Amino acid sequence: MDLHAAAKACLDATEPAEKLRLTHATWLAFLAGELHADPASPPPGPIGAPGRPAKPRLVNARQLPQRGLGSDEGRAALVHAVAHIEFNAINLAWDAVYRYRGKPAAYYRDWASCAHDEARHFTLLSERLAELGHAYGDFDAHNGLWEMAEKTADSDTARMALVPRVLEARGLDVTPGMIERLRGLGDERTVAILDVILREEVAHVAAGTRWYRHCCERDGIEPIETFFTLLRDYMGVGLRGPFNRPARLDAGFVEEELDRLAALALAH
Repeated sequence: MDLHAAAKACLDATEPAEKLRLTHATWLAFLAGELHADPASPPPGPIGAPGRPAKPRLVNARQLPQRGLGSDEGRAALVHAVAHIEFNAINLAWDAVYRYRGKPAAYYRDWASCAHDEARHFTLLSERLAELGHAYGDFDAHNGLWEMAEKTADSDTARMALVPRVLEARGLDVTPGMIERLRGLGDERTVAILDVILREEVAHVAAGTRWYRHCCERDGIEPIETFFTLLRDYMGVGLRGPFNRPARLDAGFVEEELDRLAALALAH
């Protein structure tokens, strides 16, 4: 059976429950050796919107209200925002499997495994949302992660550089602060889930680093300079700091990159 076609089915599923079911089934079939990246698979189609439910409504990030964490509603909005990131991350991982062909087997294993992890994270967050009296789709959300996937669809190098190593790596920077604030409010249920996500996201960003460097090596380009060129060309701005240096070092960043990111953040 063709792994690319299975990845596309996961990507196209619109209902969260079906996307989760297909993701787990595809990962298990891959582990059992039943799925392989078939060189005869039809080439990937142009990127479009992934399968997603009618809600949440997608708005510009600036339109999302800032809510305090002191209320159940505020905590539910935070959990919903993280759940939306994880739902997008399932799609991003499957698109990396579907879109980029002729990769080593380890590449497909990394991103299929990542999709499986993100699906598990989404489930944990959905359960927590239900405990807080809400469901996925109850709050508005933004589409920044998928917009970057669309921009980088034609370049595996840009995709690996900017989605895992920039947008998803932001989670490594902000999650410890969220955990601290929630712990201060006594919300140990949400803290426990974010602890799991933070630990596992390091491995996902590390996969991005690994395959970004693989692309650079294949094309004979220098990875650090290329990373900052891609950052400027696709995003046009410095990133917001501060950066979680220990987690980013664990995820394969090198000191020189982190020093340059910190300098860019200061300049903005």
